[in-house]
Amino acid sequence: MTSKVKSKAAKSMAHDVELGSGNVFADLNLPDPEERQLRVQLAVRLNALLAAEGLTQATAAKRMGIAQPHVSELKHYKLGRFSSERLLHYITLLNRDVEIFIRPRVSGASQLSSAGAVTVWSAA
Repeated sequence: MTSKVKSKAAKSMAHDVELGSGNVFADLNLPDPEERQLRVQLAVRLNALLAAEGLTQATAAKRMGIAQPHVSELKHYKLGRFSSERLLHYITLLNRDVEIFIRPRVSGASQLSSAGAVTVWSAA
């Protein structure tokens, strides 16, 4: 009988779920949601590079020319002090090339907005 109660509760909870836009910052009505999402995407790639190279925060700080506490902020996604340009610069300091492609919007993409989108991809 308990499983039936849980099942009914799970079904009723499904009605409370709202599909997001794909950008949590826009869904939360925060200012500059596209820029915030871009900075998070770049920070994810940057943190992956730091981890792959096995760099300590102190060593990473020296390579990027910043204070160690700022590396800690990056690792914890406290990105208020970092612009997307600055994050891109840090990626290049880790011996990576950054290429930016501008192309027509993909057909079939969400038509909720007439604006295009920025997505960060990473190659090994």
